[in-house]
Amino acid sequence: MKKIYLITLLLLSMNSFGQGLPGLGAGTTPTNKPILHGKNWVAITGKPLGATAGATIFQQGGNAVDAACAMIAATSTMWDVLSWGGETQALIYNPNTKKVIAINALGYAPTGATVEFYKSQGMDYPPQYGPLAATTPGTPGGIMTMLAEYGTMSLEQVLKPSMELAKGYPIEAQTANAMESQKARIKEWPYSTKIFLPHLGEEREAPEVGEIFIQDDLLQTLSKLVEAEKKALKEGKPRKEAIYAAYDRFYRGDIAKEIVRGTREQGGLFTEADLANWKVKIEEPLHINYKGIDVYKLQEWTQGPVLLQSLNILENFDLKSMGYNSANYIHTVYQAMNLAFADRDFYYGDPAYVESPMKGLLSKEYAKERSKLIGEVNDPKITAGDPYPFQGGTNPYLDILNKNQEAMASLTPDQFNSTLDEHFISGFQSGTTSVETADAEGWVVSVTPSGGWIPAVVAGNTGVGLSQRMQSFVLDEKLSPYNLPEPGKRPRVTLTPSLAMKDGKPLLAFAVQGGDSQDQNLLQLFLNIVEFDMNVQEATEAANFNSYQMQSSFGDHESRPGAMVVREDTPTWLRKELAEKGYNIELWNKTSGPVNAIWFDWKHGTFWGGSSDYGDDYGIAW
Repeated sequence: MKKIYLITLLLLSMNSFGQGLPGLGAGTTPTNKPILHGKNWVAITGKPLGATAGATIFQQGGNAVDAACAMIAATSTMWDVLSWGGETQALIYNPNTKKVIAINALGYAPTGATVEFYKSQGMDYPPQYGPLAATTPGTPGGIMTMLAEYGTMSLEQVLKPSMELAKGYPIEAQTANAMESQKARIKEWPYSTKIFLPHLGEEREAPEVGEIFIQDDLLQTLSKLVEAEKKALKEGKPRKEAIYAAYDRFYRGDIAKEIVRGTREQGGLFTEADLANWKVKIEEPLHINYKGIDVYKLQEWTQGPVLLQSLNILENFDLKSMGYNSANYIHTVYQAMNLAFADRDFYYGDPAYVESPMKGLLSKEYAKERSKLIGEVNDPKITAGDPYPFQGGTNPYLDILNKNQEAMASLTPDQFNSTLDEHFISGFQSGTTSVETADAEGWVVSVTPSGGWIPAVVAGNTGVGLSQRMQSFVLDEKLSPYNLPEPGKRPRVTLTPSLAMKDGKPLLAFAVQGGDSQDQNLLQLFLNIVEFDMNVQEATEAANFNSYQMQSSFGDHESRPGAMVVREDTPTWLRKELAEKGYNIELWNKTSGPVNAIWFDWKHGTFWGGSSDYGDDYGIAW
């Protein structure tokens, strides 16, 4: 029996449950995709053609910001679970200032979008789809601001790949089949029908896989942006001002007028003032230090600080001694994430409207107190804590918090649902894409653009699909007094690019798609590399696990306390141990992300790119 057990351990050390363990040696474990090695640049994103767009810009002499902008534009044009009316948020490392910059290009709630309005429509939450789910477009402004402030190329150069795609490209299966499967809802909106269902009346009304997909309206919109830039350049304006002239045409000119007209025609709330008054914000990111590594995330209008809180909590445990994906390791990380996500659900929101207690939430002292709540078994009754005393303040919503804690404590085990169904999973892990770039000059960009996925309402004759991000608001202050809709307010989103620095230099740029699972997968990728010595490709392919104990940010904002997804090659004995700790285990073929990442090899002056084998994500390096 002992001999069989030892053989089992040996086999585990050779598969996903032993990747990167001490003694194996980094880079020796076979991976399904090769590591991307480059000395000049790296471009990784959600689709091969998107990575090609970035490579094209790099080969023409652009920097990592230029390439990232081209990749966002290309993936938006390809409807890679996002479109041009969605949102963009980024972290950029500027080698000239040695600082990390945060880009907030998330749209906001339009005029009339209030708690009272949505409740008057008989809604418990803002809708998942349709014109009333739309925030103002953010991605065009994000691209143009990033390019103007930190890029080197013209807008025309950066938009050329996406304009070529709009003229027609061979559509891939994921997007074409999404159009077909969602055609009943798409037919509710005439401008969407015109684009997504070119074979209306036939058995298959969406494009066939590999068919040339043409978007004339979007091409005209992008052409107008280039026209505005060219006109400004002809008038003698510098590159930066010329790009902002295109920005103004989108948000204040004829494009804006058509977006508003087309949206209101279909029942939306947009006004011209909503678009004209919206602005991209260049912000200071949040960060913590984990064992000598500075980890940067966007502010609390995203879920990004969850990863920072989780790391602070986990710093109180010896994770390495537990062993990669052992029962104790999985349990500890799962519980740490639940504690951080409980705080996210209650406290995170647009800081321009309600100031969240981020100083307390990210303090090491608060994390230490939260870590004491981790017991031997899963606790389905975890709620938000009170970080205000850890920043010398008093919680203005203490009464709501106490009532929530009392209500949760009174629940019995049969009142918790820990089963996973397809509808819940599809909402909880709604995909998007990610963009990671780096260049030899030192520029590093990590982006998680999203919004306007299929089925999307297209805004009139612009070809611009609108975001569905209003659904991330809640309408009940018991769920979150910080994330209630108001005109001009940004919803708290799941999108969460990441950068890590060590000794003042970039160490890791990483991002992932997948709704509320994003910071769960990113946390595990980071720990795979930092605690278990995996190389970046091993870490992107490694077996992750997911919790569903937090509130979903989509649909009806449900949760599934104790539900856990693990990879299907998880040993039976390990699943049994997890079940004994109170988890309801679901097996999946792949659980790695899909994560994209760049690791910086300062010893050799090169880049290591990693792209998980989960989906269509793809990278190119040189």
